[in-house]
This record gives sequence, structure tokens and C-alpha cells, in this order.
Amino acid sequence: QVLLVESGGGLVQAGGSLRLSCAASGRTFSTNAMGWFRQTPGKEREFVAAIGRIGGSTYYSDSVKGRFTISRDNAKNTVYLQMNSLKPEDTAVYYCAASRDLVLVMAGAGSWGRGTQVTVSS
Repeated sequence: QVLLVESGGGLVQAGGSLRLSCAASGRTFSTNAMGWFRQTPGKEREFVAAIGRIGGSTYYSDSVKGRFTISRDNAKNTVYLQMNSLKPEDTAVYYCAASRDLVLVMAGAGSWGRGTQVTVSS
């Protein structure tokens, strides 16, 4: 398993931007597809975005498509989520995920970080 630590969350006004980072431990980062999920109290964890091992393939939920961008830097063992045009409904705890391939990571199978809170005020 890979150890994941998210950072970059915070409070931002609607229309603003934040960039989340997820640092991964170990030498296996480049062999993992990576993803971002989010969760609000009382709701199930929701898929946000995913990226393939070398970054050539990316996928987004319809709710964030065109506003969020996922990227990765394998030299730094880090995956990013650039969030623009934030809305109050984007408020959630955001989690980083890692798995062997995109299908598994998008299904929520694999390793998880502890999350970082994003709050968007109206």
C-alpha cells in the first residue's frame, strides 16, 4: 500500500480557486493510477477526478468538468487537483486515492488519505 497525505484545503469565497496536493510515499507512485473523491456529512463518498499512471488519461465527474483539473508529477510523488470557479456545493472533505489502475481507483478501491477540508462560502 501507498501512504497518502493531502494538503491545500481551506476556506475560499465562491468563484475562487484552490489547489489540493496529495503526497505519496514509496517507490510505487508511478505505478498507481490516482484519484480524488469528496464527501459531505451524511452522504456517500463521491468520485471527483482520476488520472492514469503517466497522466495521459484523465476523467472527471460531470459536476466538476471544466472547472477542476487533475495532474501528477511522478518525480515528486504528488498528484494535484486544481479547483477553479468554486461553488458552495463543492464544500466537502476531499480525499486522495491510489490503486493499480483507473477502473479500480474510480471505483474507490485501494489506498486512501485522511482528507483535507474545503469550504466555499457564498
